Amino acid sequence: MRAMVLTRAGAGRLEACEREPPIARRGEVVVRVRACGVCRTDLHLVHGELSDPKIPVIPGHEIVGVVDRLGDGVSGLSVGDRVGIPWLGYSCGDCAYCRSGRENLCRLARFTGYTIDGGYADCTVADARYVFRMPEDYDDGHAAPLLCAGLIGYRAYRMAGDGSRLGLYGFGAAAHLITQVAVHEGREVYAFTSPGDTAAQRFARDLGCVWAAASTEPPPEPLDVAIIFAPAGSLVPAALEHLAPGGVVVCAGIHMSDIPSFPYRDLWEERVVRSVANLTRRDAREFLAVAPKVPIRTRVQTYDLADANRALADLREGRVNGAAVLTVSA
Repeated sequence: MRAMVLTRAGAGRLEACEREPPIARRGEVVVRVRACGVCRTDLHLVHGELSDPKIPVIPGHEIVGVVDRLGDGVSGLSVGDRVGIPWLGYSCGDCAYCRSGRENLCRLARFTGYTIDGGYADCTVADARYVFRMPEDYDDGHAAPLLCAGLIGYRAYRMAGDGSRLGLYGFGAAAHLITQVAVHEGREVYAFTSPGDTAAQRFARDLGCVWAAASTEPPPEPLDVAIIFAPAGSLVPAALEHLAPGGVVVCAGIHMSDIPSFPYRDLWEERVVRSVANLTRRDAREFLAVAPKVPIRTRVQTYDLADANRALADLREGRVNGAAVLTVSA
C-alpha cells in the first residue's frame, strides 16, 4: 500500500513509501482510507515540536474510510461500514482517569498518527472500540475535519462554559466549525485572525460572526469566554485583557509557544486559564450527533495523498481557508 511516512523525528517532511497492508489483530479493524484531514498537530509532529513520536510513523488522525477486515472479537461493526478514526486510539480503561470519564488523560493512552500509524495511507488499522460510524449527511472529504477540528473544538467549546460572547483566536479548521455551533445556540462570536488576513475575516463574517479583525485589535465588547486555536502563547495575555470578570480562556492546541508574563490584575476577578487535552469517546459520540443537526458545513481544500507535503506547507503558511483534506481513494 502507499503511505506518506515521517522517517526521522523533526525531519520537516514526509517520505512516500510502499508498506505491507496492516493486519487486524484481536479487537482491531483494518480500514481502507478514503480521506484524511490534515491537522496542525501533524505539522507539530513533522517539525519535531511533539516529543517521543513512534518513528517511523504514518501521520493522520482525521480518518474516514470503510471497514475492510475484522479481527477476532469485534462486534458492532461489519465489513463495508463507513467509519471515522480520531486522535484517541487507545486508553487503558482501568486507571483513575479512565474510571472517572477522563480517558483523555490516561497515562497509557495512544494516539492515531503519533504513537499509532494513522491515515496518510491507503489502509490503516485501529482498535475497534475507538472507531465511530460517520453521519450520512457528509461525503468523505467533508466528514474528515469533524474528527479532530470538530472534536477538539467541541471539547474546548464545552470547557469554555456558557458565556454569551465568545472570542475565537485563530480562524481555521476548528474555529469555522465551532462558530456554527455557537451561532446555532444564539451566542455572539468574535473572530481574531492573523493581521492582514482579510480572507479569514470575511469567511468568519459569512459564518455569522458579529465581528472579525486582527488579533491585535480589541473587540467592541468584553468577552465572556475565549478559545485559542492558534499555537501562539502571546495570545493568552491578549485574550485575558479582553475578558470580562469570571471569564475563561481555553488553550485548545497540543502545542503552543511560551506564554509571556502578564500582570496579575489581568487574571484577577476570577478569570480562568485552562488547557484542553485530547478527547474522549463521549466527545465523539456527542459531536457526531450534533453536527448534522446544526447543520455544520465544513469548508475543505483537497489534496491527493502524494501531495501531503504541499498540504502541510499550505497549512503552515496560512494558505488554507477552512480545513485541508487528503483524498486517498474513491
